[in-house]
Amino acid sequence: MEITQFTMEEILDPTNIIEGKRYEFILDVEIDEEDELYHEAGIEIRVLIGEKGESPFILNYFILEKAEGEYLDFALEDDELEEILTFCKEEIAKL
Repeated sequence: MEITQFTMEEILDPTNIIEGKRYEFILDVEIDEEDELYHEAGIEIRVLIGEKGESPFILNYFILEKAEGEYLDFALEDDELEEILTFCKEEIAKL
């Protein structure tokens, strides 16, 4: 899996109910053709990141097939989640 493009947005909580910060990342990823996640139109991963203290963490993620915009019922492997979290941490640190 390779992240080719992304967008990032801080999710604001006007009620101040949520502790810490929240970010939404939309990641365009390139998947190997032999991977079960592969779709010809491409895959997008929507990742919600929480930041409380010094270490951001993944709150939740959703995998979408780009052509139809349909959610796919797959779980990412631990190494893929670690790769995504590392990428997101690096981008948050740039703020």
